[in-house]
Amino acid sequence: MTEQNVLDALKNVTYPGFTKDVVTFGFVKDIVVDGTTVVMTLDITSSADEVKQELTENATAELKKAGFEEVNVNINAPQAPKQMSNSVSGKNMAPHIKNFVMVSSGKGGVGKSTTSVNLAVALAMQGKKVGLLDADIYGPNIPRMMGVDGQKPEIQGNKVQPMKAYGVEMMSMGSLMEEGAALIWRGSMIMKAIEQFLRDILWSELDVLVIDMPPGTGDAQLSLAQSIPITAGITVTTPQEVSLDDSRRSLNMFQKLNIPTAGIIENMSGFICPSCDAESDIFGMGTTVPVAKEYDTEVIARIPIEPAIRVGGDTGMPVTYHKPDSETAQRYQEAATNLWKFIEKVNAEGLADNSGVQPTTPPGVSACSTGAGASTAAAAPEAPAKTEGESCGTGCGCH
Repeated sequence: MTEQNVLDALKNVTYPGFTKDVVTFGFVKDIVVDGTTVVMTLDITSSADEVKQELTENATAELKKAGFEEVNVNINAPQAPKQMSNSVSGKNMAPHIKNFVMVSSGKGGVGKSTTSVNLAVALAMQGKKVGLLDADIYGPNIPRMMGVDGQKPEIQGNKVQPMKAYGVEMMSMGSLMEEGAALIWRGSMIMKAIEQFLRDILWSELDVLVIDMPPGTGDAQLSLAQSIPITAGITVTTPQEVSLDDSRRSLNMFQKLNIPTAGIIENMSGFICPSCDAESDIFGMGTTVPVAKEYDTEVIARIPIEPAIRVGGDTGMPVTYHKPDSETAQRYQEAATNLWKFIEKVNAEGLADNSGVQPTTPPGVSACSTGAGASTAAAAPEAPAKTEGESCGTGCGCH
């Protein structure tokens, strides 16, 4: 009996939830064969006990079918994340979801939604239970990118069942509204919609929910941070200085909202020629490194421009899933691995806590009010007095 016999047998063992086998995934390690005895390791990416048990049983059965009499299957899996993000003080509207990742950008057009899709798909391919929430209310592109454009979710009573694609649960305003319709909403309506996405969508018990935010640093980001304890924040940028300027604002927002910063993804970082595979620097590469150091974080991936990314986004075939051997797909996988390591660190240290960003005004009192009973934040400057019925002048709509 040889090592090849072991690999041939294990090609019949598919990873739970996927159609690929453990050999194709590259999970088989440290094979030792001694006659009809085999000792080997499966180096997997899921911490779920049921996944470990199923793989152990199936691998043992296939190896015995191949003629091995003594089989020892070791499972090398990441430590199960502690439920710190659900046990902290503060508000959590979706406690059955273990981790929340906010994907943000200082400006639009930098590839934030493409990044969210491919990160979610990569995490699912690595064995995690993943959800993807398209919270970019004004520009919901993720249904098209996930191949569910035009489909409508199933309604169960007063709740909505998320759609599924590529092993990911997905929900978007683009799946609920008529195609081409414009949303002309005030900030309060956006905040309400985000709360409903967390409360009224029937998300399963996810390992992680990846949330694609609108660009900028406004109502949506604040509302989300107050509604759930964000485990990790990611800023997506391109290498140009005009984009980096806005990215600094996004990173500063993470600090002000007490969101642990996983790092920066430098998108459009070089161009890979589809004919010769050569990588060219057309926008600048590596310009995000000084910015990462400035905010005490790191660049977790540099994603090049590659035609397959655009094709995948337009056709609903994410490059990470459909072109897994491409340079871009491998970099998204690396980014997902780095992100998950950061999530485990945040959980181990109990850093996901939104208690410090909860509203300080009593229910029914406008945050801009200076009348009796109003509560103001400690750092807020004293507002000028206003007469009864007069607007505060901030545009909040209190009068």
